[in-house]
Amino acid sequence: MNKQIKLNIIFFILLISFGCSIDTQKQFIQDVSGVQPIDSNAVWLSHEHILVDFIGADSIQPNSWNHDSILNEVIPYLEELKEFNVNYFVDATPNYLGRDVLLLEKIAHKTGIRIVTNTGLYGARKNKFIPNYVWETTAENLAKKWIDEFQNGIDGTSIKPGFIKIGVDDTIPLNTIHQKLVKAAALTHLKTGLTIASHTGKAIGLWPQLNILKEMGVSPESFIWVHAQEESNNDNYLIAAEMGCWISLDGLGWEIEKHVEKIIYAKRNGILDRILISHDSGWYDPQKENQTIKPYTNIFKKLYPELKSNGFTDDEFHLLISVNPSKAFAIKVRNQPLDKNND
Repeated sequence: MNKQIKLNIIFFILLISFGCSIDTQKQFIQDVSGVQPIDSNAVWLSHEHILVDFIGADSIQPNSWNHDSILNEVIPYLEELKEFNVNYFVDATPNYLGRDVLLLEKIAHKTGIRIVTNTGLYGARKNKFIPNYVWETTAENLAKKWIDEFQNGIDGTSIKPGFIKIGVDDTIPLNTIHQKLVKAAALTHLKTGLTIASHTGKAIGLWPQLNILKEMGVSPESFIWVHAQEESNNDNYLIAAEMGCWISLDGLGWEIEKHVEKIIYAKRNGILDRILISHDSGWYDPQKENQTIKPYTNIFKKLYPELKSNGFTDDEFHLLISVNPSKAFAIKVRNQPLDKNND
């Protein structure tokens, strides 16, 4: 029995006792192959996509996809990552938008990259990707479904999620369905320790989500503010970081200059340890005959040299690409700290 198998057995034993005090257990990462120990030297891409189907929850048909065709198209882009020693690839495609865990498992086996998938639902874009049952059910029932995927596997497989993916529109007040998604994510986190990654965009949609988490006893340290690069007021990053929130600047597949400015701001203001970076690249679309796949290499080929030219050290780049994501996606219940005035 090799060392990795022994480690997997140890972490599996930890998993079976999830019903009681998960917060006292050792933290770990969960990919499509199983549980993995935390490695702060592993290289991460923390927000990417293999396949995304925008047809809508009422029309999506995963069985119509041809895995071989998809593999032939996307594998070369994943193989490019070997040059940069990428270990973890977070696939942020949620259920009813093209999540296909068996496809991800095949890709992981072919490339050797550890792929992390998710549970949850995506409410952004005016609920186009929300199935009908969500309108009538409760946050508690949604959480039961998501917890079941974590405990027993997704879609009848043994593959389990490594984080919770939700999405909201940045409106005030927050859409009632989106409030339900956040509450369900909070309940799921408290039971499983899974980190919540929420498609949010501008900060106007962040604060009501963090308020819901606070009301439910969940720390902002469990929450990733996805697409935070869309926020124009950088000072809001300081507020979010002070609260403990992870700030994901994940449009590097599309633009570099704005991200460099924001990362420099984060360094200058001492919050580099709350920043995640990724491309939001990929995007195989089964509705299209001709695919245009965005590569996953800008961070290494373009961003890294640009940061170096602006005085960033290798240790600071390592913080962004390895240390921070290994902490952000570590599975551990993070409770809301007690108000000191009430101690």
